[in-house]
Amino acid sequence: MELTGIVIKVLPLQSGEGRNGIWKKQEYVIETEEQYPKKICFSMWGERIDNANIKEGEQITISFDVESREYEGKWYTQVTAWKAVKMSNQPVTGKPKHYYNMDTAETPPKDETPGNDLPPEAPEDDLPF
Repeated sequence: MELTGIVIKVLPLQSGEGRNGIWKKQEYVIETEEQYPKKICFSMWGERIDNANIKEGEQITISFDVESREYEGKWYTQVTAWKAVKMSNQPVTGKPKHYYNMDTAETPPKDETPGNDLPPEAPEDDLPF
């Protein structure tokens, strides 16, 4: 699977030692650039972290796998990227188009185009409610 977006957070590097030797894992949060953007946390393992050299603000396309595991009756899902391609060498400046900061209730400036404050037309459907 592939996904393109802007890296909005680089989480701390994690490392440890397991039965197969020393391991390291880096997690990132990417925000998609759709009408309704989604934030997705993904991880990279081992030498792929250094090869990708991902920084906040960069627009990237990741190739990834999704896997869910059960532990004590609960299910946990992990998104693991195995390839990251930078869309540009320069970080994207400013906030994403649909940025909303829950902490400060900061929203992007409103588009002043006349009629833009109207909700989009709802499609006709055959639902009984």
